Formats: sequence, C-alpha cells, structure tokens
Amino acid sequence: MMTLDDMQSFLAANPGIERIELLFPDMNGVMRGKWYSPDSIDKLVAGKVRLPMSTYALDIAGNDVDGTGLALATGDPDGYGWPVPGTLAVKPWSPSPAAQVLMTMTTPSGEPCVYDPRTRLAAMAGRLAARGLTAVVATELEFYLYAPGEPGEAPVPPKGLEGAQVYDMSAVSSLSPCLEDIQHACAVQGIAADVLIAEFGPGQFEINFHHTADALAMADQSILFKRLVKGCARAHDLRASFMAKPYGGDQPGSGMHAHISLIDGDGRNIFDTGEGIADTLRHAVGGALATMRPLQAIFAPHANSYRRFQPGSYAPTVASWGLDHRGVAVRLPETTGPGARLEHRICGADVNPYLALAGILGGIATGLEEAIEPPSRTETDPTGTRLHHDWLSAVEEFGGSDVARQVFGEKFHHAYTEIRLSEIARLVAEVSDVEYRTYLHKL
Repeated sequence: MMTLDDMQSFLAANPGIERIELLFPDMNGVMRGKWYSPDSIDKLVAGKVRLPMSTYALDIAGNDVDGTGLALATGDPDGYGWPVPGTLAVKPWSPSPAAQVLMTMTTPSGEPCVYDPRTRLAAMAGRLAARGLTAVVATELEFYLYAPGEPGEAPVPPKGLEGAQVYDMSAVSSLSPCLEDIQHACAVQGIAADVLIAEFGPGQFEINFHHTADALAMADQSILFKRLVKGCARAHDLRASFMAKPYGGDQPGSGMHAHISLIDGDGRNIFDTGEGIADTLRHAVGGALATMRPLQAIFAPHANSYRRFQPGSYAPTVASWGLDHRGVAVRLPETTGPGARLEHRICGADVNPYLALAGILGGIATGLEEAIEPPSRTETDPTGTRLHHDWLSAVEEFGGSDVARQVFGEKFHHAYTEIRLSEIARLVAEVSDVEYRTYLHKL
C-alpha cells in the first residue's frame, strides 16, 4: 500500500499542488472520484476515503441501474478507497497545479470490492500465479484527435488531416505540439509509452506501450493514458476520443490490441520451445478463441463497438488465428525466442483495460487448464466461428455464459450484464436522425 512517507515525499518534490484527484475507474472505464486536499493525505493513505460501492456499477451516463441490486436496493453502502502504489503523479496539462492517483476499493470488512474492475484482473493474474505463471503484457491503443464541436455533433478531423494518413510523418508534424505534450505527460506520469504513429484514419494515432510482467500495471497505464490524451488535447483546443468507430463509411475504427506471453518462476517464456508452435501457445490460442464469443460483451462493450466488425477491415469478424496475419482475431507475431507471444486483436479502444485483460487472461488460463486445441490456422481469408455482429446477442450470450461467470465472478457478472441491458434498452428506445432521414417522409 502507499504510505504517508510516499505522499509526503511526493508533495515535497512537487510544491504548490492544490489538489489530488482520486480516480475510481468504473465498469465502463469512466473515471469517478473526488478532489482531495493535500492537507488530508494522512486520511487518504489510511483508507478513510469513502465512496458508494455502487459507483463502479453506474451506466455510461452515470445513473444507477436497478437490476444490479446495488444502490438503494441495499442501502447504497460505502466502500473504502486506497491509493494504488506507483500511480500518484502530477497532471502536466492541468491549468492549476494538481496531481492524480488511481484508487481501488475494499468493503467495510476489508475484502476487495468485487465490483472494482481492478480486482477482476487481479483475480485472473492470481489464477495464473497458482500455476506458477506470470503474464507479460503490452497493449496498443488507437485514438482520434478532432476539432472541437457541439455535444452530439459528428466529429470533424483537424484542419489538413481530412484524408488517409497511415504512417504519414506530415500528419504527426501537423499536430506535433499536442503529440509532444502527450509524450511529455507520459514521461512525467511514468507511463511507458514506446512508439507513436499516425494510423489510417484522419487524425487517428496509435501508441504502443513497453511490455511489463505486471498485468495490473499495464491496465493502470492504459486507462491513465486515455485520461492524459483527453487532457492534453483540450489544452491544445482539440478533442480526443477512444470511441470504437467515431466515423462512418470506410474510415477505420480504433482498437486496443494486447500482446501476451507467459513466464514461469525461472523467468522462462513457456511459449518458446525453440522451434515450431509450442503446445502451451497452441492451447493458449485455443482458450482465447473458445472464450471469445462468450466474452465479446467485455471486448466490445457498447453499441458503437459493433460498427468495427466489418468484412475487409482490420477488426476480425470470426474467431480465427494465424501467424503474421493482421486479419485474424489472434495473431502470433513470434513463436520462438523470448518474444514468443500471442496478440489478441478484437477489443475496441472503448474497452475497459482491466476487464479486457481479465477476459484475455481468463481465456488463456482456460485453454491451458483444459488443453483446448484451436481450429485450423488461417493462411488467407480468416475462417472460424462467427463473432457477434450485434450488441444484444453478445450481451445475452455473456449473461448466460458459465465461463463469463468463472472469469468475472457471479456478482460482477450479474451487475455488468444488467448495466449493458439497461444501456441497450435506453438506446433502442431512441429514434435516430438517420431513421428520420430514411423513413419519416417515405412511409
């Protein structure tokens, strides 16, 4: 746990901090929390910050969902917040001196809060640890920068970036003040960003993170990076979005790819046997693919998420695998040596990183435990079990899935399902502008 000495040392090294922002990422990956006075850090490290446990189970708009059985149904009890070590950092984009820290939550009796997404990933890391294994993880996140507009309006690319820009250095240069601030903020906050490139879409960029043998730290960095990008973009009169597919037509969506290998107690990569594809790697792929549809409501959490899954795009439409093939759901960039790993490619950038990695590690663990063989390897056009193309089907399968209950726990699984069903019901009830344009004057 973070200590009072840690806090005092940080404040001494950063004089003038006016507030510390306490960040509790909910099931949607939305940051909830409080502003806290630096004068009260003794209470912060003692676990005396209180917040309703139902905060984790709000819908995307911030409303309680009755079906979860939380909030008023149980008296809306408080949990106790604890700062996550290694996440206290200055906010370089803040107009006034401020810091932030990620928080996790326990129940009044001291048990981890089962609704905290971080605890779900910790449980899957623990499942692997029970087998003497540690996941080495790296994520890649895509996002769009766009011009400011009115709430509810479609995004407009930054001026001069209206066309395709893949690997275009001029696209990077045109937004270099913002991108340089993003890189600087990553350095200040200890976020191990590696490579930044221009992606296909107008104003679309990708960041790659250094791999780490700490899945929780990787998820921490991924979710903090999202906040950082949004803050830096606003400081440059831009906006940023990790929406899965903010533009229609043939413009690409944004994903979060995860590279995973497993090391044993001696630090040996168990996916590396020196030649060919190891049984362990094959079974990990088999488990990832076998659990992909049941867990797709985690990997693609919102209505817009399903716009990415289109034929001919780089977002897979079937549970397939292959070697150096970017059209598959699970890619094997390397099969021998210390870099032997799998790349899980179906998550949208809108995913909650804790839940995405929990689902991926849960699938891999299932594959290893049950020695699941994958289907035939893809050499050309991907083939395999079709992934869900609509949101409701994915949520319904998740809601009835035993593997989803095993990975996420009964209580979390129930709450997450109810949140998604509530979101679906709310959006389905609204008549969209495109429906008015298409039907109102014709029918």
